[in-house]
Amino acid sequence: MPDNKRSGFSSAAGLIQYYDMEESRALKLNPYLVVGMGIGAAFLVEILNWRLV
Repeated sequence: MPDNKRSGFSSAAGLIQYYDMEESRALKLNPYLVVGMGIGAAFLVEILNWRLV
């Protein structure tokens, strides 16, 4: 098996490739921010639902 880090691990006859490299252009968000945004969105939906009923 080649020792090339750029090729990644292949499975399913090469149909799926897993790369060890992390995407440097990806958007990185704090997990607490994502949870907070979800709770905030749920709170907003409940408030709007309560006001419109």
